[in-house]
Amino acid sequence: MRTALTALLAFAAGVLLMLGLSHHAPAGGETTVPAHAASTATPATSTPGTDEDTATDDNWPQQAPSPEQVIYSQRGMVRKALSGLGARVPGRPNLYVVAFGGDGGEDVFRNEAEYAAKLFPQRFGNSTHVMVLENNPASLEQRPLATWSNLEETLDGLAGTMKLDEDILLLYLTTHGDEDHTLLVDMDPLPLDQIGADDLADILGKHPFKWKVVVVNACYSGGFVPPLRGAGTLVITAARADRSSFGCGSDSDVTYFGKAWLVDALNRTPDFMEAFRQASGEIAQWEAKDRLTPSEPQMDVGSGIAGQLALWRRSVVPGPALAFKPAPPEHTGSAH
Repeated sequence: MRTALTALLAFAAGVLLMLGLSHHAPAGGETTVPAHAASTATPATSTPGTDEDTATDDNWPQQAPSPEQVIYSQRGMVRKALSGLGARVPGRPNLYVVAFGGDGGEDVFRNEAEYAAKLFPQRFGNSTHVMVLENNPASLEQRPLATWSNLEETLDGLAGTMKLDEDILLLYLTTHGDEDHTLLVDMDPLPLDQIGADDLADILGKHPFKWKVVVVNACYSGGFVPPLRGAGTLVITAARADRSSFGCGSDSDVTYFGKAWLVDALNRTPDFMEAFRQASGEIAQWEAKDRLTPSEPQMDVGSGIAGQLALWRRSVVPGPALAFKPAPPEHTGSAH
């Protein structure tokens, strides 16, 4: 079942939405908003320096649309992003990548999602199509949010676009994970549903994808392997079920696993499984040097997926390596 953070958080966020509607005006451009949101309203008042005022300012960028406007725009943003994926290339398996950056409180996850959006087409050609869902204050108008609902709607759209007996879905999720094997989905102050291992398996199980690569880059992500494993599915995780992975935090630009698998290994090989083996060795060296408890990344190969990935690689002429650069941190204006 979906679980919100807490009932109290949901109530508090609702209050913030009501108080912040007129306080947070869109920064230029054209934004589609509900009629009642566009009407004149009495600005919320608070004494400068109070906890209420500080919390609202800290949690939401001043020049962004209001939280309600962002929520209202999601369906249109998902559809627009799906329509911009480019035409399927006939006569070969195509790769459809969904990059999901779940935690809006740290730029490291957005950095990886944005890097994936550039890496896969540059390295693997025009039969590779990338969709980005991410939570970050800097991209509220550029990218759909990384939420349970947007993930489902994205997969709905891809299921109607892909050639399901031939094309491959690659889902790359990067965020924090906990010991209960739940991924953090957060764009404060919005009360977003969290995604557990069984939840993700259920979401994917509702869609008719025959060939899947699911990469979970989070602490304790090995707990996602049992519910996700199956025929036609490659599951890769950044850690075993009872171990942390490393490299997140406000001081990091990329996680250990993101650096090793996305940035290093996939710039050397188009083989996702070989990239995992290279990345695992690299991570083990870093962890030993830093005297960290080994994260022990995991891989589970379902029947048939190795052959389908090999068939996809036959038509791939790898492009040049792509240097990693953090995504721009600033709010860049309206994209509506």
